[in-house]
Amino acid sequence: MKSAIAKLSPEQTLDYLLTQAKTCTESAEAYYLSTEDTPIEFENNRLKSLQTKAQQGVALRVIAHGKIGFASSTDLSRLDDLVAAAVQTAEIGEPADFEFASEAIPSNTVSEVELSPQPTTDRLVTIGDRLISQVRAYNPEILVNVDFHLRSRLTAIATNSGVMATRRNHTTSSSLGGNLVKGEDFLQAYSYEVVRQGEPNYDRLVEQVIQKYRWSETLAQVHSGTLPVLFTPRAVASTIGGLFDTVLSGQAIAQKASPLADKLGQTLFDRRLTIFEDPSLGVSACRFDDEGTPTSAKTFINQGAVECFYWDRRWAAKAERRSTGNGFRGGLSRPFPNTINLCIAPSKTSYADLIAQMEEGLIVDQVLGAGQSNQLAGEFSVNLDLGYKVERGKIVGRVKNTMVAGNIFAAFKDLIDLSSETEWVGGGALVPAILFAQLGVAARS
Repeated sequence: MKSAIAKLSPEQTLDYLLTQAKTCTESAEAYYLSTEDTPIEFENNRLKSLQTKAQQGVALRVIAHGKIGFASSTDLSRLDDLVAAAVQTAEIGEPADFEFASEAIPSNTVSEVELSPQPTTDRLVTIGDRLISQVRAYNPEILVNVDFHLRSRLTAIATNSGVMATRRNHTTSSSLGGNLVKGEDFLQAYSYEVVRQGEPNYDRLVEQVIQKYRWSETLAQVHSGTLPVLFTPRAVASTIGGLFDTVLSGQAIAQKASPLADKLGQTLFDRRLTIFEDPSLGVSACRFDDEGTPTSAKTFINQGAVECFYWDRRWAAKAERRSTGNGFRGGLSRPFPNTINLCIAPSKTSYADLIAQMEEGLIVDQVLGAGQSNQLAGEFSVNLDLGYKVERGKIVGRVKNTMVAGNIFAAFKDLIDLSSETEWVGGGALVPAILFAQLGVAARS
């Protein structure tokens, strides 16, 4: 019997779980996940590893005696044990103040048409060698690292209220970087791209990395104080975008932890700031979330005014709101509020013109770690992994041992402009560069 269960299709697996749970629960939600990842890694100019990692599993949430139970497993031959574990955890679970999804899932959108084939591993090994040669042609002392990932993901969700939906996705990502060591000076520059259709633009990755090395050939000095600071799109995504993700989360709103909790309708930012989510765009585009709730486009900040937040089912119920289709899981975990993508609308000034208008300032490109201090207060403090000094509208060199700190509420009241160009960063953020009039800069000689 166990071997027969293990050979069920994803839909049959979910149907089996719901059938077994029906006899001992008031309602149930079953989730299936299958992933495959083929990383191809070059380190220090040489191919290091090429392998494929695959995983599949199921998660089950139940409502039993008015309480939530949850269990997950990667052993698909023991589905009966999974049901028993979920029911048992409901005995000590929190009260069920929400219902599992019952909404109809929309039909496929343009973003979910049949996906084009991914490149072969042999092709990527050849491309990796070529990228290394191109970077080293600029400077043979650079130790080049190249990473490719071929990822496939199958997600299925079902509830005993009639929801049964499946989505498939695959992505190809490429990361190109290098380490250059001169005495005690260590310089690391990198660029990356994730795509859902076709392949990354490898030539652009090379151009970006070499340009970073060119700008870094000269060391420049900045002094502690306040300066105009320009965040590149990658720095915007990792620093500014992460803060908005935090303060717009329904969980933070329901817990009264976000400073935006009672600010709906209020204009708190420069009117040029508009932040939105469009689930039809990007590599994470999807019709429904990991709870089976249909996704929808929404504007969080509209011309500086707080317009809405994003919710999963649990936290929406606690705040007497409706889910916005933003309940997502980390693997086989319980759902939690998360964005599909975070998009910041561009302005009308080109990136080059933003730099040109800086008499003296700083460009933040790569930061070390997440860098945030008190995220819920909108504060950030980042150590620069790679940044540049600007004098009279020109990049004059790389800065070292420098930190930038500020607060998004104050910074966006002192905004110079956003760039007219936007860039997808990691597939999860579509953002422009942003120039602030003054932020705190701490530099160590």
